[in-house]
Amino acid sequence: MSSASQLHFKSVTYTGQGQGPRVIIMGATHGNEVCGTQAIQRVMAEIDGGQLPVVNGSVTFVPIVNPLAYAKNTRSGDRNLNRDLFPKTDPQDFEDRVANWLCPLLAGHDVLLDLHSFNAAHGEPFVMVGPVNNEGPLEPFQHMDKERALARRLGVRRFVTGWMAAYGGGVQRRTRSTGGSAAELETVLRYGVGTTEYMRSTGGYALTLECGQHLDPKAPEVAYRAIMNTLAFLKIVDAPEPQPLPFEEMEALQMVVVHDKLDAGDRFTRSWASFDPVSEGEQIGVRADGSAVLAEFSGRILFPDANASPNHEWYYLTRPNPQFGRE
Repeated sequence: MSSASQLHFKSVTYTGQGQGPRVIIMGATHGNEVCGTQAIQRVMAEIDGGQLPVVNGSVTFVPIVNPLAYAKNTRSGDRNLNRDLFPKTDPQDFEDRVANWLCPLLAGHDVLLDLHSFNAAHGEPFVMVGPVNNEGPLEPFQHMDKERALARRLGVRRFVTGWMAAYGGGVQRRTRSTGGSAAELETVLRYGVGTTEYMRSTGGYALTLECGQHLDPKAPEVAYRAIMNTLAFLKIVDAPEPQPLPFEEMEALQMVVVHDKLDAGDRFTRSWASFDPVSEGEQIGVRADGSAVLAEFSGRILFPDANASPNHEWYYLTRPNPQFGRE
């Protein structure tokens, strides 16, 4: 394996002769999530072979966003690239150097599709979608209709919204409990910014597609279908427009609240997986002092982390979002 100083960054852009959006499609933001890399390489081979001409706008492919993590076959190189994703004047680690290359690249595009996979032993693909249009301080946004129209054409039925609002609420609660300042609050909120949040901050729109379990042989096919549907829907290639998933077939979930692990002795009462259903009052865990942790409403658990450190996210709770796509 090459040392980090010998690694390079690679993007490939295809530009059509007609007018259209500038799309960027990425894989291996986390190095052990390779389904997007495989799907991107498949699509690029079809373009290069003449089977899939790019006719409008442009599409940039980044098969491997984080080459150090990819070479190690681990989620991160030095740290999680999908947090605190901003250009750094004094880069401290490999992911800072990725960000200094990647952020200007993202800012030069209109639409991002970031392809991921997950560690859980089971579960179906899902797409993480941004906020409703708003002028607020946390995540101002004006492209809800375009973003959600694309999300409904990726080929999955499960949609999750509310990441920054739920994450930000946890940060604010954590900061208040420790007596932190407004400046400290802003610094920690920035930690929640990953590829899609950064893309939205530059005026574009973006989706994270979780294509399935890391080693699921179907995950690269999910990623490939999403790429092809994106290119067709945005008219980058000359192909039939994919139809939106009907509302009645969708499962839309809103991330509502995050609960932190407060002590190393906090533990779950069972091995939870993302999207496991929970009922109001159901016991989820036990605090180190023996007090029960109960679900405050019925919904689904998301991103449970039994190995979380104290004062970090332990799990999120979601509830159905019947308004998704109709706001």
